[in-house]
Amino acid sequence: MKHKQELSTNLRRYLKKTRQRKLLILSGQIGFLILFLALWQILTDCGVLDSFITSSPSKICLQLKNLSVTGELFRHVWVSTKETLIGFVLGTLIGTVTAIILWWSPLLNKIFEPYLVVLNSLPKVALGPIIIIWAGTGQTAIVTMAVLISVVITTITMLNGFNETDENKILLLKTMNATKFQIFTKLVFPSNLPTLLSALKINVGMAWIGTIMGEYLTSKAGLGYLILYGGQVFKLDLVMTCILVLCVVAAVMYLIVAKIEKMLIKWRN
Repeated sequence: MKHKQELSTNLRRYLKKTRQRKLLILSGQIGFLILFLALWQILTDCGVLDSFITSSPSKICLQLKNLSVTGELFRHVWVSTKETLIGFVLGTLIGTVTAIILWWSPLLNKIFEPYLVVLNSLPKVALGPIIIIWAGTGQTAIVTMAVLISVVITTITMLNGFNETDENKILLLKTMNATKFQIFTKLVFPSNLPTLLSALKINVGMAWIGTIMGEYLTSKAGLGYLILYGGQVFKLDLVMTCILVLCVVAAVMYLIVAKIEKMLIKWRN
């Protein structure tokens, strides 16, 4: 009885320390952000920083308010988010299916391995003119850019995960006369769910990179369009505001994927 009470006391102390540490980290993160913004505003007010070049938190807030009142902010955010979501989903699906095909056929794996390496190292923005000619100058070209960036990463990540599946477990299933389909569905794919979830988190950033790059090349709306427009007319307030909004939207999308990951891990356990 006494031993159980000691364990309970130690557990409460551990949980309390864990909560205190999380609170300390959160307070530090918020405190650093507030300090950074305050210092930025003070330096621009004192003339140490040129607000025309660096903008300032107060000007960004004013720009954010103006964009929200006119409804322009929500329209451009929705356009970029829609393009990113489409590129994210298509890139993940196509990349995963491609990885399955390459794992299924070792011959195809060996044939296309150098091409995957080349495509992964190739700056995708170099394909911009070709994409515009093939897909046009609308959202199709932007989504294509997002897909191209995320699909190669997904293929390589998932294929490496499939190839690194425990050989002893595969051999065990083969001795039990399991088919290749059974080996994949019962062992290879389930054991690589964490790899897929990691690929999803990576693809959030990759899809946003592709979308913004595509909007730089050809767009009439979206956060990338506003950033490019603001830079061309030297409206740094607009550029900084759009970058801030882009960070927030991308972070929310990442947190949603991370939440799904936790739910799936909890379900598996």
